[in-house]
Amino acid sequence: MSLVEILASLLIVVNVVLVARRSVWNYAFAIAGVAIYGWIFFEAKLYSDMLLQGFFLIVNLYGWRHWARGIAEAGEVRVGRLTVAARMLWLAAILVATFVWGGLMHRFTDASYPFVDAGVAMASVAAQILLSRQKLENWILWIAVDAVAVCLYVAKDLWPTAILYILLLAISVWGLIDWRKSERI
Repeated sequence: MSLVEILASLLIVVNVVLVARRSVWNYAFAIAGVAIYGWIFFEAKLYSDMLLQGFFLIVNLYGWRHWARGIAEAGEVRVGRLTVAARMLWLAAILVATFVWGGLMHRFTDASYPFVDAGVAMASVAAQILLSRQKLENWILWIAVDAVAVCLYVAKDLWPTAILYILLLAISVWGLIDWRKSERI
């Protein structure tokens, strides 16, 4: 356990609480947190999670712009849903990407738990894109990611991060409930 890991965890907790409340300021905390976590995951040899942090940095910049523009136009963050066909397409893409990426990590690196790490990473990519697009289904993916990630981080002795993901799991359930109340179909 390190103070840097604790700081990154706290930044992400604030970020996700602000996301659940549909506050555009979540992005400032997200950017700082993912930058720190990129280094933490590199040190832990969780390379998929490390690369994921770089992706999160880019998508958080996009999301900040997208949410700010939406708030300027509508006065709030508007929540929508995917069609059933779109949900199935996203799920299939996550599964294919998980097996491809996990296979690459297994074959070409010394990654720990390459397929589990890849699954967490690929589902997180999809969840983050859906979050940036203000789709309700992002929370369902985050709930699944958080549940699996807790087990992964415990196995790697990343206890502050495991505790973070337990908190994120609870916040994700809250976010799903709150966003359902405010969604537009």
